[in-house]
Amino acid sequence: MSQSFTIGSIGWLTEFERLDPEPMALGAGHFRGLLRYCYLGGLEANRGTSMNLSPAQTDQILTPALLLDLDALEQNLDITLARLGGHPDRWRPHVKTAKLLITMQRMVARGIANFKCATTLELTTACDAGARDVLVAFPATGARARRIREIAAANPGVTISVLVESEEQLAPISDSPIGAFVDINPGLDRTGLNQAGAEKLAGLVKAIESRGIRFRGLHYYDGHHRQPDLRDRRAAAFAGYDRLMTLAAQCRPGEVITSGTPAMPCALAYQPFCSAGFVHRVSAGTVVYNDLTSLEQLSDWKYRPAVMVLATVISHPTPDLITCDAGHKSVSADAGDPTCAAWNHPALIAQHPSEEHLPMRIPAGAAVPELGDLLYLVPKHVCPTVNNFDDVLLVSGGKIVGMERVTARGHEAPLR
Repeated sequence: MSQSFTIGSIGWLTEFERLDPEPMALGAGHFRGLLRYCYLGGLEANRGTSMNLSPAQTDQILTPALLLDLDALEQNLDITLARLGGHPDRWRPHVKTAKLLITMQRMVARGIANFKCATTLELTTACDAGARDVLVAFPATGARARRIREIAAANPGVTISVLVESEEQLAPISDSPIGAFVDINPGLDRTGLNQAGAEKLAGLVKAIESRGIRFRGLHYYDGHHRQPDLRDRRAAAFAGYDRLMTLAAQCRPGEVITSGTPAMPCALAYQPFCSAGFVHRVSAGTVVYNDLTSLEQLSDWKYRPAVMVLATVISHPTPDLITCDAGHKSVSADAGDPTCAAWNHPALIAQHPSEEHLPMRIPAGAAVPELGDLLYLVPKHVCPTVNNFDDVLLVSGGKIVGMERVTARGHEAPLR
């Protein structure tokens, strides 16, 4: 049984206010806030969303299916560019979220020409989309470095760079047009030079230049700053930016890249970046599509979820549970439980998924979906969720307007 819905129905608010708060506590600690966003924060911003498909359309769809709301995508781009003061050159988005050639092309059409990526498939897709400058924000060694050189040679009009943190990583890119950003560890402890290693930084920059490699600048991904209170997040980020500015003063970078989605408001509020002798760019990528996490972290920015997973209710195993067909092979579970929220049934609390099944608990007083009903699921982590699908349905104005391959899904073939 298919159904159509309009986000923003005042009935949702009524339903939310009458829910027994105790069952809501069954979700993760912050999930009640996410549900409140679905009801309250997103209510006005999402009235009349394109995700309002008729039964005539949904009856033809094999679920689970990935949906991309092109209207929400465009609005999210508008909001981000407005926050950047109308200057697309201040943004170097990571395309691990976008993944689609069509999305990257729309970004390029808005004047966004600088990108970050992690895989060689994302790199080729960005080049095909018309990117002017792409940083492979991942250590490049062995076959990966050789493949990046091949892509750079095939795209002479695109400036391609990689991250380095040691002199051993310079040999694979020597005698090539590939530039180098020095990766600084902001405390995430994933990759990069320690912020206290000023002498090592100076030595590495000298080695880069002595090999004839273009030193592009510094990369500083402070993705670990996720404090719920923006004031706390900003204080932690600013302390790191102060240290970063000290390092920048010693090596005179042409560009400094900071900030994924949660730290982006902090970087844009940090005044020294505005008057520095380098180009500062933020690299938030999730904001193109958004997910439950980013909608909570940037709740006052009026972003919309542009990507949802359409799922079908397949079982009603107990009076307080339904199961849909969007297990962790569809909606990523890497960010923990609950993995998603149902936009058209936001009272439902997603339980731990298996590969193809997602049980959802029904709080007392909430509407109970029937077998065959459709759920529009907003993932907690959109980036790997997009990567779970081969194809995406494009939606605009309440209609399916096309279908595209998820161009940069996964990786290139291991042998070429």
